[in-house]
Amino acid sequence: MKVPTYTIQSVWCMALTFAASSGADGMQPGPSASVGGESPAAFSTTHTGDIHDFEYLIGAWTTQQKRLKARGVGSSDWIEAPANQHCAVSYLGGLDIVEDSWSPAKTPSGLFLYTFNPGKQQWAIRWVNPKTGEPEPPSVGGFAGMRGEFYGEDVDNGRPIKVRIIWTKLDRDHARWEQAFSYDNRTWETNWITDFTRGDPAVICHRS
Repeated sequence: MKVPTYTIQSVWCMALTFAASSGADGMQPGPSASVGGESPAAFSTTHTGDIHDFEYLIGAWTTQQKRLKARGVGSSDWIEAPANQHCAVSYLGGLDIVEDSWSPAKTPSGLFLYTFNPGKQQWAIRWVNPKTGEPEPPSVGGFAGMRGEFYGEDVDNGRPIKVRIIWTKLDRDHARWEQAFSYDNRTWETNWITDFTRGDPAVICHRS
């Protein structure tokens, strides 16, 4: 579920990943410690969860976003991204959630698809590129308490990458989404963070 060059997502991704974890204020993330091996630290596609993991996401949200100006080159320059609005709707008894993202100019920014596999007890998160209408490869996992971890593989500008998505439920009305890539199978580089604040569905989820 990688973000494009302006990258993410505008969409929904709600998309909502910075290194192992963000700073105390959530706005100064840094990469995780380097470890040897075939995969970066903590990479696993075996994390499981529960069908109720994303119930808190249902409804309307406003977002504050920051992204790394240049990915995969050792940059530490962060820039503000547009403050999008997100609306998430549940389908099939909670097995599927569709979250769409709109820019401040009221143009579509993207779409997130959350699908739950009851057999595996896992969520798969896919971002749908608004330019192509095609979903990106999934990141899979689930929540343990208030923290969700989701991992997958993708390609960023022709470079194979490992992807890590971290969701944190801060409280009923606030959440954080973080995205990190690994280009060397040893270290994580956080490249995007989105802070969510619950909004008014009557305003945000109504499209003229």
